[in-house]
Amino acid sequence: MDASSAMGPGDAGFLTRFREKFLFLENPKYLQHLLLVPVLIFFIVWNVIPLLWLVGLSFYKYVLVTGEPLKFIGLTNFKEIFGSFEIWHALSNTFFFVIIGTLSQTVLGIILGFLFWDSKDLPGRRFALTLIFTPMILAPLATGSFFKLIYDPVFGIVNYFLKSIAGVTIDFLGSTAWALPSVLIVDTWMWTPFMMMMTLAALGSVPKAELEAAEVENLSWYRRLVHVVLPHGKFILMLGILLRTIDAFKSMDIIFTMTGGGPGNATELIGITLYRQAFNAFTMGKASALAIIALLIAISFTSIYLYILQKKEESM
Repeated sequence: MDASSAMGPGDAGFLTRFREKFLFLENPKYLQHLLLVPVLIFFIVWNVIPLLWLVGLSFYKYVLVTGEPLKFIGLTNFKEIFGSFEIWHALSNTFFFVIIGTLSQTVLGIILGFLFWDSKDLPGRRFALTLIFTPMILAPLATGSFFKLIYDPVFGIVNYFLKSIAGVTIDFLGSTAWALPSVLIVDTWMWTPFMMMMTLAALGSVPKAELEAAEVENLSWYRRLVHVVLPHGKFILMLGILLRTIDAFKSMDIIFTMTGGGPGNATELIGITLYRQAFNAFTMGKASALAIIALLIAISFTSIYLYILQKKEESM
């Protein structure tokens, strides 16, 4: 005996009324909106509400450890930030880190992408790709600790070779001149594979006929990039550059592990300054204002990239 025959008249009537009441769900238009409700709830709870709280807190003086109530001070937090030399220095370090890091990673990633794209029959290619992609899946704290030992002036392997070859040692992480470039090298080592992966994805979006024509005409890798790859893969490449720019702008973990922002403030980035304001000084109002400024800068980066991409699309 099936389930329908086991139901009484009252059960059948309830199911009929239930079906009539929610009949609109059978319409795909309503169903797709209903499926978005959990995502919207999650987004509002974990993104919108904390962001509104952050914006509101930036207008108050609130020191977490004093126990004093919130005091509305208007734009004072923002004025103190814009008048602080330390924060401007952290911003200048951050822009240097973002521009040089993203540029070097993009150039190296594109070159490596072309080399591996043109070597499909190379023995051990998959194993080499696995090794190259390994740095970007490592934990940044582990990477920072690892390179801190490599750069060590006493028993680090870099200084071992320097002393063997040139008879000198350099305190890479203890020198104001060498600290930021040394950290940049580590960041480039870690994230160049990401831009290489985006380059391979961009090359994969190019029609094979055009790539074969470029190979037949023996075009250089630069001409292939400009005239063949970019028209088809520019969105993927620009997306990779955008993601790396935003990630580099909020970078903190590797530098905090290797130098802690030092020596002095030579490697102090905006992320480290924000951390100190929030979790060392516990000035939550000022930290919120600094976080808002950092968010607006990140949004500006995104807008610039999208504008450039749109202009390139219109010019073609």
